[in-house]
Amino acid sequence: MNFTPADLAQLTAHGLAVEEIERQLAQLCGGQEWTRLVRPCTLGDGIRELPALQHGELQERFTFAAAEGRVTRFIPASGAATRMFQPLQEPAEGGSNLTLFITELDRFPFAADLTVVLARHGVDPVAARRAGDLPQLLAALLEPGGLDFARMPKGLLPFHRCGNEVRTPFVEHLAETARLVGAGNTARLHFTVSPEHRPLFEEHLRQWRERLVTSYGAEFAVSFSVQQPSTDTLALAADGTPLRDPDGRLLLRPGGHGALLGNLAALDGDVVLVRNIDNVVPDARKADNLLWDQLLGGLLLELVDAQRALLELLQHAPGDAAVRRWATAFLRGELGMALPEGEFDGGQLRELLDRPLRVCGMVKNSGEPGGGPFWVRDRDGRVSRQIVESAQVDRSDPGQAAVLAAATHFNPVDMACSLRDGRGRPYDLAAFVDQGAAIITGKVQNGQSIRILERPGLWNGGMAGWHTVFVELPTSTFNPVKTIFDLLRPVHQG
Repeated sequence: MNFTPADLAQLTAHGLAVEEIERQLAQLCGGQEWTRLVRPCTLGDGIRELPALQHGELQERFTFAAAEGRVTRFIPASGAATRMFQPLQEPAEGGSNLTLFITELDRFPFAADLTVVLARHGVDPVAARRAGDLPQLLAALLEPGGLDFARMPKGLLPFHRCGNEVRTPFVEHLAETARLVGAGNTARLHFTVSPEHRPLFEEHLRQWRERLVTSYGAEFAVSFSVQQPSTDTLALAADGTPLRDPDGRLLLRPGGHGALLGNLAALDGDVVLVRNIDNVVPDARKADNLLWDQLLGGLLLELVDAQRALLELLQHAPGDAAVRRWATAFLRGELGMALPEGEFDGGQLRELLDRPLRVCGMVKNSGEPGGGPFWVRDRDGRVSRQIVESAQVDRSDPGQAAVLAAATHFNPVDMACSLRDGRGRPYDLAAFVDQGAAIITGKVQNGQSIRILERPGLWNGGMAGWHTVFVELPTSTFNPVKTIFDLLRPVHQG
């Protein structure tokens, strides 16, 4: 397509090459490329157990790496809290959600702050609740002039109250990472945030740092980054041309969490633990999370040590038959690669081995929306383990719908990642993305049909070319807060 000089200037300012925009247009015009499911990954067929006998050795590996400063936690935290409060703004039939909110108000960690705001506006909190004055209560909770929670980042909302202390997810991640690496070590965390919220996160860190250092005996190395404009994507208008805003400029949209792959790569991390911002619990309930993060990290380190040893041997003795047999067995057995029959030379095995590696926790499926672990066949016929989102699957195909429905496990986004090669150099993570795993969604905007493009997701298509190992986690490690009422669950009541 022919772009105007103004278009080219806009794209240059965004850091987007014309070739990338043309690729996006071709993808939007071509429509969704469906992922081909072969079967779900199940326990013993793609998902491993970690028996208690292995725990001690894996924890020891992790503890040693943490003491060496090799461990960093990576937390996407740019999400706004808007969806958390939808049950209050779109009440269920009969107003049951609003009734529950009023009845249980004292159990929410922000109850005291809400009382202060109401009093500041001359409203008696007790009288407002007794009268069911929902407009006053919701305005104090959600709107500017009140707590303004509807515009806050989710990571800075009050989640837990223990005694007189109220903690946000941001603080809980700091506390958990400090406990994970141990007293006397440095807790390294990286948060991706929205540009407008970054000062709020930095101020929150300043307010809490000294308290947390005193409580846990660890130092903190905390960094932030924002989603780069160069990861934005086009939208397609009904006539097949790029969608434009009222001023005639190209409409560029955030590219979804897959756009954070560059942020992850920029960490230059060794062992990186990835978890969502809202999957946190109070200190009294952190034991399972701590144990299983140590185990995921310990297993990753065990696999990486073997991977690097094999790469070294294949470099110096590519013709050694015993080394080649070991490498082939490792690829098939430990890493689950479906290799064709026959022998491989040293160069082929090095190419197959030399890529990023991740160990992903999976929990038993309890009806949560989102992705899960599957055996997938790619366009070249190769079968591999992948995390697949339901939006990637052609559910109009009865066979594919049946495989999707047969999933036994769910992706809670709890993973340990190795980002460096055998020589300690960071991998080019962009080289391992399956661009065909982008998600194309149709929407209606201002009365016209449009198509929008999301980049391949960070932990599905964005990591499609990685070595992937799935491990079963207990459901006790998965406690996300998706709506305000999740805060009333016992696990979030400190």
